[in-house]
Amino acid sequence: MTTGVRRRMGVEERRQQLIGVALELFSHRSPDEVSIDEIAAAAGISRPLVYHYFPGKLSLYEAALKRAAEDLAERFQEPREGPLGARLLRVMGRFFDFVDEHGPGFSALMRGGPAVSTGGACSLETASTTTALIDSVRQAAYVQILTHLGVPAPSPRLELVVRSWISLAESTALIWLDGRRIPREELQLQLVHDFAALAAVSAAYDPPMAELLRHTLADEPADGPFADLLARLAALVV
Repeated sequence: MTTGVRRRMGVEERRQQLIGVALELFSHRSPDEVSIDEIAAAAGISRPLVYHYFPGKLSLYEAALKRAAEDLAERFQEPREGPLGARLLRVMGRFFDFVDEHGPGFSALMRGGPAVSTGGACSLETASTTTALIDSVRQAAYVQILTHLGVPAPSPRLELVVRSWISLAESTALIWLDGRRIPREELQLQLVHDFAALAAVSAAYDPPMAELLRHTLADEPADGPFADLLARLAALVV
C-alpha cells in the first residue's frame, strides 16, 4: 500500500502556479473583484503564503498581465506558408480565442490602466508597466505582419496601414466583448477584409504600396478572404 505524499513546490514553481491561478480568476472577473483570499484558496495555500511569494495583489496582477501579454503576442505567430488572407484569418481566429478566454483580463490589459486599487507613485508605476506590456504586444504583432508581407523595411505608408489595423483589431475586440452582439467568425473575416481595405486605400496614393498589393493579391485563391471581399464590393455596385 502506498501513501500519497504532497510534493512541496519550489519557489519559482509556486510563483508560476500563483500567476496561473490569478490569471484564470482575472480572466473571468475584473481584477479588483478578486481577493487574495480567493487566489490562495484556488491555489490550495494560505493567504500569508501568497504574500511570501508576492508583496501584494498588485505585483501578482502585474505578473499575470505579463503572462497574458506574452500569450497574446504568440497568437500572432503564423508560418509564412500559403496565401496571406488565409494566414491573417487564422491569426484572427487565435486572437479572438484569447479575447474569448480572457475577457475581463483582456479589457484590463488593452485599456491600459491597473484594475486594482493603487495610489500615488505606485499607481503611476503600474500604469507605466501596463503600457509597456501593451506596446510589446503591438510591436510583436507588427513585426509578425511585416514578416508575412515579406517587407523587412516598411515604408511610412505601410507602417501606417499595419499599425492602424492592429489598433482596429484591438478596438473591435473590446467592443465585441460588450455583449458579443456580432458573431465572432464574422468579425474575424471582417478584420481580414479591413486589412485589405486599408492597404487598398493606401495603394491609391502610393505606387510602392500598389505594387505590394498587386503582388499579394496575385497569390490569393478565388475562394480566399480577399477574393470574398472583392465579390462583396462588386455586389454593391451592380
